[in-house]
Amino acid sequence: MNRRSFVRTLGVGAGVAVATRAWADRIRILPDVRAGDPASGGEQVGAELQRFLDGVRVRERRAHGGLTVFWLHAARGPLPLAIHTLEEARAHGEIVVTERDQATVPGLGIDNRGRVHVLLLAGEILLGGKQNRIVVDDVLVPPLSGPLTLPVYCVEQGRWAGDAKPFTTRGSFAAPGLRARMLERSDQREVWAEVDRYARRAAAPSPTGSYQAIHDKAEVQVYQKDVEGVLGRSTAPGAQGAAVFAADALVELDLFQDPSLFAREWPKLLRAQTLETYGRSVDDKTDERRLRAHLEDLVRAAARTAGSVKRGIGAGWLVELRASRFRGSALVAEGQVVHAAIL
Repeated sequence: MNRRSFVRTLGVGAGVAVATRAWADRIRILPDVRAGDPASGGEQVGAELQRFLDGVRVRERRAHGGLTVFWLHAARGPLPLAIHTLEEARAHGEIVVTERDQATVPGLGIDNRGRVHVLLLAGEILLGGKQNRIVVDDVLVPPLSGPLTLPVYCVEQGRWAGDAKPFTTRGSFAAPGLRARMLERSDQREVWAEVDRYARRAAAPSPTGSYQAIHDKAEVQVYQKDVEGVLGRSTAPGAQGAAVFAADALVELDLFQDPSLFAREWPKLLRAQTLETYGRSVDDKTDERRLRAHLEDLVRAAARTAGSVKRGIGAGWLVELRASRFRGSALVAEGQVVHAAIL
């Protein structure tokens, strides 16, 4: 199941040098792709991702309360795919996520009944069914997809009950540490342990051990709105991604080929990232030049690396990059990097 990984945590200093040395393997094509020519298709996907990363530039900086955001820009590709976010697709009644007839923890049913691609990011929180779940991989659900099986983890340990099969969303997203644990293909118990760690830090207990209880806590919401007021009202013009640091440690990096898609996904990504500083004393005095230099080194190293390539659950290919403790992933479809992440 270990299909996808990227940078989980960047220790500023020696970490980038390690990554630069280690990320020099050739593209490796996994044997279990479902369709097409795996050799030619996979290598082309790897080359597209590397070209995109080669063009990434670190631009403007914003900072607030121990969080630092660097806006990322890259070369524009062809006309971007028409893509709805999960929230947009639900608002239009296009996407349906349900328990399958024979409900199991690691799999849900998903069906795009609309005529536009729908993107589910790894880390989306789905509420309802027999227990709340979290999406494992980026999934680009094609128009009129028909039923597909969506891989998930559980993020509500104490419940396996409920008659309502459909799932809802509230724009909640996995905190970076939880998302990193998930990307490691950890045991379900380790995912629950990470949920509990964040719940204890936020003092947000739940009778069923639900991750959503953290986002529902009034004090957390006040803090998130405060951060959003400075960092999240809008993205920088033309920005295609952002790298977020808590003090001098990289929290998360997200990149999209389409600036509009990034702008629409950014608010929920930022809300999740604020959980890294909520309730903590974080040094807000950082060396911008040092952070910027290490971030540029990291992106250059990622552009030179290669990884495993396989078909996604829906449209496109998933690229999984790994080197030592550094982890990352990308979804590439129709010659475009729909989304890439470093955690």
